[in-house]
Amino acid sequence: MTETLEDIQDNFSLFDDWEERYRYLIDLGRSLPDMPEAQKTDDALVKGCTSRVWLHVNKDDSGVFTFDADSDAHIVRGLIALLLSAYNGKTADQIAQVNIDDFFSAIGLDQHLSPNRRNGFFAMVEKIKLYSSASAAA
Repeated sequence: MTETLEDIQDNFSLFDDWEERYRYLIDLGRSLPDMPEAQKTDDALVKGCTSRVWLHVNKDDSGVFTFDADSDAHIVRGLIALLLSAYNGKTADQIAQVNIDDFFSAIGLDQHLSPNRRNGFFAMVEKIKLYSSASAAA
């Protein structure tokens, strides 16, 4: 995924209605590489999501995180793409500095996602932050 949060926000603003924005979100999700089936374990499941969401974390020797994630729902895959744009390739300190709440509001997802999807999105954020903060503390 090569788009930054700023790119995504700019692209969201190009669309006139939410049907087009949802299509863009789904397209972002389609651009994600498939997650290997071996990583889709019960430990990788994100609790709090209505859809099935798996999140796998890798940290290299320099402390940079990469996340692999997948879902069985198209819009949720798009939300995953947003999160990967926000958090992949960052250290624990950089992850802590990302203000995903402001981004979420800026593109209007706070008003246009169902409460269940919103809760699932922030459950994924929490899991990412828990992984990175636990790693930083270790």
